[in-house]
Amino acid sequence: MDFKFKTKDDVTLVLGGEAGQGIQTVEQILLWAFKMAGYNVCASKEYMSRVRGGQNSTQIRVSSRRVSAYKEHTDLLVALSPGALEHLKNRIYPDTVVMGDEKDVEYPALGLPFLKLAQEIGSPIYANIIAAGAVCNLFQVDADIFNQCLTAMFSRKGEEILQKDIQAGREGYQMAESWGKVEVERDPSVADQVLLNGSEAVALGCMSGGCKFIASYPMTPSTPVQVYMAEHGREVGVVFEQAEDEIAAINMALGASYTGASSMVATSGSGFALMTEAVGLSGMTETPVVIYIGMRPGPAVGLPTRSSQEDLDLALYSGPGEFARAIFAPGRLEDAYQLSQRAFQLAEEYQIPVFILSDQYLADLHYNLPEEDLVDLKWESYLVKTEEDYQRYQLTRNGISPRGVPGYGGGLVVVDADEHDEDGHITEDLELRSRMVEKRYHKLQNLRKEALPPTLYGEEDCEVLLVGWGSTYHPLEEARRKLDRDDLGFLHFQQVYPLHPDTEKYLAGKKTVAYENNIKGQFSNLLKLEYGVDIQERVAKYNGMPFSVEEVLRSVREVL
Repeated sequence: MDFKFKTKDDVTLVLGGEAGQGIQTVEQILLWAFKMAGYNVCASKEYMSRVRGGQNSTQIRVSSRRVSAYKEHTDLLVALSPGALEHLKNRIYPDTVVMGDEKDVEYPALGLPFLKLAQEIGSPIYANIIAAGAVCNLFQVDADIFNQCLTAMFSRKGEEILQKDIQAGREGYQMAESWGKVEVERDPSVADQVLLNGSEAVALGCMSGGCKFIASYPMTPSTPVQVYMAEHGREVGVVFEQAEDEIAAINMALGASYTGASSMVATSGSGFALMTEAVGLSGMTETPVVIYIGMRPGPAVGLPTRSSQEDLDLALYSGPGEFARAIFAPGRLEDAYQLSQRAFQLAEEYQIPVFILSDQYLADLHYNLPEEDLVDLKWESYLVKTEEDYQRYQLTRNGISPRGVPGYGGGLVVVDADEHDEDGHITEDLELRSRMVEKRYHKLQNLRKEALPPTLYGEEDCEVLLVGWGSTYHPLEEARRKLDRDDLGFLHFQQVYPLHPDTEKYLAGKKTVAYENNIKGQFSNLLKLEYGVDIQERVAKYNGMPFSVEEVLRSVREVL
């Protein structure tokens, strides 16, 4: 059979099947095999909140250039379960090639004996490896590379199982031997690049940024950050504690921070809701903490495994009273790595809570990138050795008091959740109260001066400006590049609070179109609140899926 794809330089492969069927395993095998073969790759997934059953899918883009966005169009669909075709019917186009087991596929498709061959090998579970082998042959991945990936994935399960997986892969390769091949240009240097997902980028950035303690309660989609730091933290001196609940987690982190250990928590929206009182504790005691929120659709538990941008307001207004904070929202993996470091830097310098907002799409997004794109910031300690007359909350011009910790020097380090004097003791002095409020809030003015500016893609004098924050970066920037028009630009914000002082200048005189994965337009509202900027067009998506490149293209063409 001869495969025909309209786009030779960028092929979209989708794997569909049930939870427990090994789709994520196949995704990892194919990603590494494609990368080692010299292809640029990008993978994103959508999955139901269940351990077994349901219908999940993973999209893998195989390209001659670096790609990172979700697409609707499917070039090759591999259906690993009977329900995959119905689940993915909206992504099956007239030119989509469908591959599945011969007893399941109803479309004009490749009905192949996956299940029969797998049972001959010893178990139906080997069907997915047979399919992976066929796909790798279709994409001209050398069998030795595929076997290396199988060995890396399955050697821990013992030699017998490994050999059966290799046999299953070989069956898939033989099945596809007579097929036409996919022709996508390769770049040998890709084989040596880094392959990361968003969760790993955040975790690595936190550890590189000086994190020494993380306490968290598992909650999708923040759990992968916790798992990665639990697995690798010891290598760099990070202690991981799985707390009994979210309230305990953030209070543990604040306790560790009080003793001088740079600390963080990782959670999601409804878990963070339990932490908000302790955010106020961080503000009042001026104890630094980094809070990673993997946003998902709410309210309450909502859609636990889907993606959204619904928690910006929650982070912005969490905690009683008024005090400074900073909020980052990475769009690219390289941003996630660097902004996580910067979050620790600002938290320690300003003695405040700092937020990293992500979502399921970015957390699970994989793509390759050169290692040199992961830039390390210079780590700096802001702790001071205390003297006997030390005052934890000394009033200073910039609002930042010298920060000491117990046992480091001869001073007494007193903190209190009540309003306090410069020594840290409770006070009812109303004049001093006003000065302490001003001290804490004054940090915000300096934070604003240090705020990261948004990044403009396209011409400065463009007429139409797409506006996005966080993970909307990927589809918006790819759509802009595809349209390739001088009158179209894209402004991406990776720091969403406080906003850069020149924010209004970037937006002035443009027709603005903002894209957000929430119904209110939370970031657009923040632009209006902070700078009086009116966004003319708002495009909202809140069904739990990220924007696709095609959706952005359709909406932009309407505006243009």
